[in-house]
Amino acid sequence: MIRLLLPLLLLTAASGPGATLQTNWPSFRGPGARGIAEGPATVTTWDLDASRNIRWKTPLPGLGHSSPVIWGDRLFVTTAVSRKGAADLKVGLYGDPGSSEDKGVQAWQVICLDKRTGAVLWDQTACENAPRQKRHPKATHANCTSATDGENIVSFFGSEGIFCHDLNGKLRWKKDWGTLRVSPVVYNDKPWPEGADLEWGFASSPILHDHRVYVQCDILTNGFVAALDAADGREIWRTRRNDTGTWSTPTVCLEGPRPQLLVNGWSHMGGYDLATGAEIWRTAGGGDCPTPTPVVDHGLIFLTSAHGPRKPIYVVRTDATGDVSLRDGTGTNRYVAWSTLRGGAYMQTPLVYEGRLYSCQIDGVLSCFEAATGKQLYKERLGTGGEGFSASPVACEGKLYFTSEQGNIFVVKPGAEFTVLATNRMGEACMATPAISDGVLYVRTQSRLAAIAEGR
Repeated sequence: MIRLLLPLLLLTAASGPGATLQTNWPSFRGPGARGIAEGPATVTTWDLDASRNIRWKTPLPGLGHSSPVIWGDRLFVTTAVSRKGAADLKVGLYGDPGSSEDKGVQAWQVICLDKRTGAVLWDQTACENAPRQKRHPKATHANCTSATDGENIVSFFGSEGIFCHDLNGKLRWKKDWGTLRVSPVVYNDKPWPEGADLEWGFASSPILHDHRVYVQCDILTNGFVAALDAADGREIWRTRRNDTGTWSTPTVCLEGPRPQLLVNGWSHMGGYDLATGAEIWRTAGGGDCPTPTPVVDHGLIFLTSAHGPRKPIYVVRTDATGDVSLRDGTGTNRYVAWSTLRGGAYMQTPLVYEGRLYSCQIDGVLSCFEAATGKQLYKERLGTGGEGFSASPVACEGKLYFTSEQGNIFVVKPGAEFTVLATNRMGEACMATPAISDGVLYVRTQSRLAAIAEGR
């Protein structure tokens, strides 16, 4: 139900002394999935309990790992509300491959907040039913981050469908692909037939670009990538993918000879022509159960994964064509600038900032490399080693933010030396990647959303 409608104020940029405000954070990890916001400086320390440097805190119903997305003064987030009461969430470092029994009726909601005050402007129930698929105990039924272009807000709930609302909450269109079963049929780099009986839920987020919606659906059978018309959901193209289940979000890459859609995978990482869906290049050799999103910086595509015996990082040039897979034990070729079989991340999308690549593993081990050459600068641990890390890092004006599943946010100084500037505690589980807008850090935890900035 829509609670309240307010006029939409769209801010694109505002000038200040020497800095431009970056207002819009339109999809997972912001513009280009890079995780970087341009000035002004974000906060280093805060105290949630004492409300120091806390603009506002707003409770969120249900359970969701989707990140906030922002356009102008509006912030959007999704959730799944169990009609049987509070749903369980099990975070931390553990190896249980099972599924949660949270399979009662859920209400999948899209919520709009005023980013300045945290007030709920409207909430819309996209659908309400028993989920078609179970989820992993560490996942939710609302894992996918929405995408917005200032006209549409597109939310993907996996097997429950994809929904497009306008920015006032009115449903424009919806599309149902049926059951999208993502199962770990490859585990520890080997075929795992028993995994076909497991259900871990869907997590690949949609991307909006130039009036099109792009999706990646690496599912148990008939996987695909596709482009939809943002106006009505009409399918423009669909390209078949033959890979294991993945939980990675695609990336639109505008660098190189032609625009392309980049995807991660276990046996098929690669790029597809943005206009037609034709394959441009591919490579193999990832870790199984891939989750990180491809990242582009200065003509290089950074691909990483880490489940199973391999933890690779592959750095592919944006002009790659054909099969660029490494062969005969080599670490480079014409299109692969550098690679390493150690240092990749299982859950976190890497961060490329000021010429350095930061890759954080699920146990908090952070590796820093020269982005252009692959030279490792350091390998250090965030926290005590007992915390899990699933949310991806973000950066703004000389600060890198790494969030643990237990809700500790480590502020790291960028550079060739490992320096932790501060550790801030959110007080509860945190699996969602933060968003940044106009110098404010927006952090979603298990039960609330907080706006963090200097001044209060």
